Amino acid sequence: MGTDGERHAERLHCLVTGASGYIGGRLVPELLRAGHRVRCLARSPGKLRDHPWAADVETVQGDVTDADSVSAAMRGIDVAYYLVHTLASGSGFEETDRHAARLFTEQAHAAGVRRIVYLGGLTPRGVPEAQLSPHLRSRTEVGRIFLDGQVPATVLRAAVVIGSGSASFEMLRYLTERLPVMVTPSWVHTRTQPIGVRDVLRYLVGSATMPADADRAFDIGGPDVLTYRDMMRRYAVVAGLRRRVIVPVPVLTPGLSSHWVGLVTPVPANLARPLTESLRHEVVCHEHDIARYVPDTPGTPLPFDEALTLALRRVREAQVATRWSSAAAPGAPSDPLPTDPDWAGGSLYQDKRQLSVDAPRESLWRVIEGIGGDNGWYSFPLAWAVRGWLDRFVGGVGLRRGRRDAERLRVGDSLDFWRVEEIEPGRLLRLRAEMRLPGLAWLEMYSETDGEGRTRYRQRALFHPRGLLGHAYWWSVSPFHAVVFGGMARNITQAAAKGMSARGTPARAGRARQPRRTPRFRQ
Repeated sequence: MGTDGERHAERLHCLVTGASGYIGGRLVPELLRAGHRVRCLARSPGKLRDHPWAADVETVQGDVTDADSVSAAMRGIDVAYYLVHTLASGSGFEETDRHAARLFTEQAHAAGVRRIVYLGGLTPRGVPEAQLSPHLRSRTEVGRIFLDGQVPATVLRAAVVIGSGSASFEMLRYLTERLPVMVTPSWVHTRTQPIGVRDVLRYLVGSATMPADADRAFDIGGPDVLTYRDMMRRYAVVAGLRRRVIVPVPVLTPGLSSHWVGLVTPVPANLARPLTESLRHEVVCHEHDIARYVPDTPGTPLPFDEALTLALRRVREAQVATRWSSAAAPGAPSDPLPTDPDWAGGSLYQDKRQLSVDAPRESLWRVIEGIGGDNGWYSFPLAWAVRGWLDRFVGGVGLRRGRRDAERLRVGDSLDFWRVEEIEPGRLLRLRAEMRLPGLAWLEMYSETDGEGRTRYRQRALFHPRGLLGHAYWWSVSPFHAVVFGGMARNITQAAAKGMSARGTPARAGRARQPRRTPRFRQ
């Protein structure tokens, strides 16, 4: 591949899987900035449509478990990034991960790909693989499959990733901010080596130009080795909070810990569990050989406090590029929309509302696009809060995911317990429900002009029931629709007319600040 200078000047063709996720969505623009060409493999290419870099990449539809789509995506590729995992696929995710990794390396070899780059988890030394959590064990196995394959591979192993919007950062942030005094699991005493997301991305980009004889795993971490207790106390200092009192107790198992984290933070229990399980064992780097291939510059890797400062600044300035919730929630529906030509039919319940608005369409659209998160849902806040609590209780995502950005939405964004399925700026916002339901649900909001030139707000809630329970669910909640959906329509139009948000402030005046507050807009 030539000298180091020649390699770094080389323009490579990179395939990125998982581009709709937290790391993948940030890696793509970094690869473009480094001068590489990028192709993204995505199950739902529409989710990438509104990213600022979407026009600069090639996006192809496919799935890492489908040989034909992976084969097509690999054509002409120099470096293939594998940034997906199938935790959302249920109890059989380890077998799915195993199958997908083998297929990926086989198709990469067949296509003449020069390198596979994979981001996995840092594993503890001296702990038998059988004692690792299923999540970490699977990620370890995937890395080994790539290293055993015929294509040279770079396997990066990281512990806690600190960056605005990362699940690890959000968990740390909410636990520290919400609990001045906290009873914690014993794993708060376990040592770990966090790394800033900027350094993760730097190592990922640099891995593309490694020489062919570099075929191995690398531990990557920041310069600080800390316990989780240390991290919470240092977060409090950086965030300007009072000193936190932390009382660890041994009775909180990983299962109980995950529910505890799910109760206090926006991270749901089914995602918190692999995070907390990975903290049971000490995970620190035992080498820093990555620097031979991706040299560190002054100030890198970032110290923990600096990584925290940068992450908090991004949050406060609402400049979070991707969040942990960018990827679909486990168990989220992926069925076709009721507007799709191939909709299978069957029962489709609807609640329709329509009102004239004494305001320009632009004012109405600002309110529509600003819905959710701190701005609330414009009707009966207690009912929305209770629905969120119930969803968390049964293992759903609840209302606390909030928004990535206080003002702008894009396809694929999570929005409390919804996900943006479609957005036509100035006209349509369609949300797909990701709360636990016996069926599929959508909420559509339109900003339109009627036949007489007046602004019109149109709202449609749709529900496709699954079995008898689904029908019973719709009819049990339909008596409340006049209050919830009717109130929402009235309050949205009133807010548009007043130029106000749900919390009684100008609709564009402020950015969302977390932790979220209960909206004060009353029915």
